Amino acid sequence: MVKNVVTLGLIVGSLALAACNTVRGAAADMNSAANCTENTINGQRCR
Repeated sequence: MVKNVVTLGLIVGSLALAACNTVRGAAADMNSAANCTENTINGQRCR
């Protein structure tokens, strides 16, 4: 029983860490798109 609880905890923890990285990456992509849009509006080039 304890082994099953520990295994479940490790799985949940791994999924939580993976989700954090995914959200962080998505936020960085959105930030990049917003910066590019703002630069285009201001007559500059996207970097």
